[in-house]
Amino acid sequence: MFLLIDKPRGVTSHDVVTQIRRITGEKKIGHGGTLDPNATGLLIIGIGRESTKKLSEFSDNSDKKYKANIILGEERDTDDAEGTKITKPKPQTSNNTKITISKIKNVLASFLGEQEQVPPIYSAIKVKGKKAYELARKGEKFELKPRKVNIYDIRLIRYEYPYLEIFVRVSSGTYIRALARDIGRKLKVGAYLFSLRRIGISNFSVDMAVDLNSLNEHNWRDYLISL
Repeated sequence: MFLLIDKPRGVTSHDVVTQIRRITGEKKIGHGGTLDPNATGLLIIGIGRESTKKLSEFSDNSDKKYKANIILGEERDTDDAEGTKITKPKPQTSNNTKITISKIKNVLASFLGEQEQVPPIYSAIKVKGKKAYELARKGEKFELKPRKVNIYDIRLIRYEYPYLEIFVRVSSGTYIRALARDIGRKLKVGAYLFSLRRIGISNFSVDMAVDLNSLNEHNWRDYLISL
């Protein structure tokens, strides 16, 4: 059996698993697809050995939907708001020329389809047996190999420089932080991910999820579903 959780900001996916384990009394708990601590939204939790096995197969082959808020004008070393600025914002010209909506839409459209994406250096990908973010924090130099990802849909929701909000539907393994970075590079101004909300995994919507803080040892069974 499974729980659909709306993960709040400021907790890790592992924190959610720990809390669900405490609430349910079940030892074997897993999640289907990590969300960064500052991201919110849908997290699928598997309860019990059979469910966690099924969960890994399900999550690896499921598309994911996000709403992402991006800041244009600079890059950060983590590709999100938690990082350190590594480029200066591009100054506005004297006649206040800005990047047009038309250019934004054209750049977004260029990301549709299968492509190779270089993951953020601050990620959990293993490099010589160690997690990339551990090496990055030590200041060690290394390169991550591009990985094939697929962007099935990408649409503009709102734009007012330097704020850009988009909807994306992507294959499993796609880093939205890296996508934000690459959008900024194509626009030649730099960009980083300011906030992220996962609104769907396959046919499941965050609207179907329960707020983590609403669960307790008395009501958690009321929210169980099967996949």
